[in-house]
Amino acid sequence: MRTDAPLVLQLAPIGSLADQGLREEFAAVRLWEQADAEAWLAAHGAEVTCVATSVRRGCDAALIAALPALRAISSWGVGFETIAMDAAHARGIQVANTPDVLDDCVADLAWALMLAAARRIGAADRYVRDGHWRALGEFPLSTRVSGKRLGVLGLGRIGAAIARRGQGFAMEVRYHGRAPRPDTSYGFEPSLMALAEWSDFLIVACPGGPQTRHLVSASVLEALGPRGILVNIARGSVVDQAALIRMLEEGRLGGAGLDVLEGEPGAPAALRTCDDVVLTPHVGSATRETREAMERLVLDNLHAFLRTGRVLTPVR
Repeated sequence: MRTDAPLVLQLAPIGSLADQGLREEFAAVRLWEQADAEAWLAAHGAEVTCVATSVRRGCDAALIAALPALRAISSWGVGFETIAMDAAHARGIQVANTPDVLDDCVADLAWALMLAAARRIGAADRYVRDGHWRALGEFPLSTRVSGKRLGVLGLGRIGAAIARRGQGFAMEVRYHGRAPRPDTSYGFEPSLMALAEWSDFLIVACPGGPQTRHLVSASVLEALGPRGILVNIARGSVVDQAALIRMLEEGRLGGAGLDVLEGEPGAPAALRTCDDVVLTPHVGSATRETREAMERLVLDNLHAFLRTGRVLTPVR
């Protein structure tokens, strides 16, 4: 083991740029490559000062307990529900994620899903490809987006980027969150139910985790109504998926654009076969430019911590 520098432990592959940087810039130990990970942790866990991980892999309380010298966790991804934040904070361990650099790409996809669901792009594409387009004017009418009412659940960095795009479509924007933001002119709605009832489009952009599980409930979907469209680019757990499917099948919801699902990867047949739903495979940040920036930020957070004792983008 190295004795001349802090020991960095990488829990899982992150991406080619980050993996190479962790190897070359930090000589990181790759836990998944150890013949016996538990034995390695028992022998060397006390030497580890920094961890590199991803939102997909996380870092649970048991692993944190196995690393008594751990001082910083640098995670790829904006979510942190897979990291034992209480255990980390209790020990003064800094946790960093990769916000900001992905906001625009995720917001772009939210709008792509909203437009696609409203204008029935997926169904129209299949209509043409399957040879059904034999006459003009027979494809069903769709829903206009411009000038409508946009509700945003969670006006964080990504939610704010989504809301800004609404201005170009002459939309009125309101939002719901834990508290009103003093730095915005968008209308704050203290009740999610009331926001859903007001909205033509409701975009979910809040964090995942136990506190927001099924926050978009059957009652909220009922309030959004038979012409309302739900878009989720946050976490599948935020939406009661069984209720969503039931509402769509009964015609009590206008449609949905979903980048995330409960139980992903994969989608239930009821969503895959519904023409009122547009699906993407959790690709909100999946552009070459954004993924490179996210991977670089994982490395930059580690460099900053080892140089100054503070990560660049801490999770508060």
